[in-house]
Amino acid sequence: QVQLVESGGGLVQAGGSLRLSCAASGRTFSSYAMGWFRQAPGKEREFVAKISSSGYRTNYADSVKGRFIIFRDTAKNTVLLQMIDLKPEDTAVYYCNAQNVRDSRTFWGQGTQVQVIV
Repeated sequence: QVQLVESGGGLVQAGGSLRLSCAASGRTFSSYAMGWFRQAPGKEREFVAKISSSGYRTNYADSVKGRFIIFRDTAKNTVLLQMIDLKPEDTAVYYCNAQNVRDSRTFWGQGTQVQVIV
């Protein structure tokens, strides 16, 4: 069982930056690939970024490539999402995701709101 707690969301002007954090409980952080998803009002949840359990591989949605960076802080059992050049279309609730690399069990955080205004 992994518990995920997101933080760092907020209100920001277009062109601004935010850093989201997701703290994971437990002592097996290295056994999980970590990701970020988001859900805008009236839309389905969509993939944003993913990082492998080792931290060596990352993937991004086309819509955020070049603007978002995902990375792990293994010492703090935390995965972060650095977001720059934010756009109004980035407005959504952002969810942290952990997937066990052995049995594919998946866990979700409660979400953190990001709102980008013009």
